[in-house]
Amino acid sequence: MSVIIIAEAGVNHNGDIELAKKLIDAASDAHADYIKFQTFKAKDLASKDAEKSEYQKLNTKNNDTQYNMLKSLELNKADHKKLIHYCNSKNIKFLSSAFDLDSLDFLLSLKSKLIKIPSGEIDNYCYLEKISHQKTPVILSTGMSTMNEIESAIKILTSNKLSINDITVLHCNTEYPTPMNDVNLKAMLRIKEHFNVSVGYSDHTLGIEVPIAAVALGAQVIEKHFTMDRSLEGPDHACSLEPLELKNMVNAVRNIEIACSGDGIKQPTASEIKNKSIVRKSLYLNKNIKKGTKLAQNMLTALRPGDGISPIETPNLIGKKLNKDLKVNTKITYEDFEEK
Repeated sequence: MSVIIIAEAGVNHNGDIELAKKLIDAASDAHADYIKFQTFKAKDLASKDAEKSEYQKLNTKNNDTQYNMLKSLELNKADHKKLIHYCNSKNIKFLSSAFDLDSLDFLLSLKSKLIKIPSGEIDNYCYLEKISHQKTPVILSTGMSTMNEIESAIKILTSNKLSINDITVLHCNTEYPTPMNDVNLKAMLRIKEHFNVSVGYSDHTLGIEVPIAAVALGAQVIEKHFTMDRSLEGPDHACSLEPLELKNMVNAVRNIEIACSGDGIKQPTASEIKNKSIVRKSLYLNKNIKKGTKLAQNMLTALRPGDGISPIETPNLIGKKLNKDLKVNTKITYEDFEEK
């Protein structure tokens, strides 16, 4: 199965449906599999006295509240349907994460073929229990989580109709941007081993190196924030990729995906066989040798091309008698030796 690449638009549309469409254009142009938005009602997501995170304060108006910030970033139901229609016209799949129960119900009513659970909902029992009654594949982000919390979430999700085989768990760090020393990609491997699930990586680092490394380690899903312009005001723009960077990431992931395929058997490939005789060497004489002389190692040298006797056969030739006079720089053959 190909790696699923989710271009995370999130709230980088800034509440503007036309900017959201430009993000869809960019994700489609980059050949991502999905573009993902966020579905929420501010009143159901944050209390009016909830503080902003440090990165939100840094990238938005400091005198604003988290509630007001979220309110300005809401997409209504009509917006969702317009964006889904636009995604279809651009040959890219629409996806969104719900951040409250009503929003989850709305997304479920749209018959999405994939459910994406954001990190902040991993301990939301009612939210997870509602999803457990679906048979739709689930992607679970695990930022800020412990192994015990992931285990609890999986138990709830699989308590009804949902199968463990339909859950992909994304390793994630919910700091924007994530410091490299906090990435801990080995945790993704630990999750895969411990829970016997498909795994992926939701990335908040700067640049594209880490998601590419995650694919090399076996990630089946990659999620990455992107924006039309990192300088725009908004909570997530500063740590997002711009369109060209998103395209480069997708191309790199696809190349690494191919490079990590194969049967694992070490043998010459079709593309390199033609180079074998050119790069390898054959045994040549480094001096004139008379007929009847016993071959010694100091009479031999290894030179390209490798279409004669391989130098690895040197021990098997030492002591054999030559059946003719041979000149220096002669490429020796088995016919040059006396038969026993």
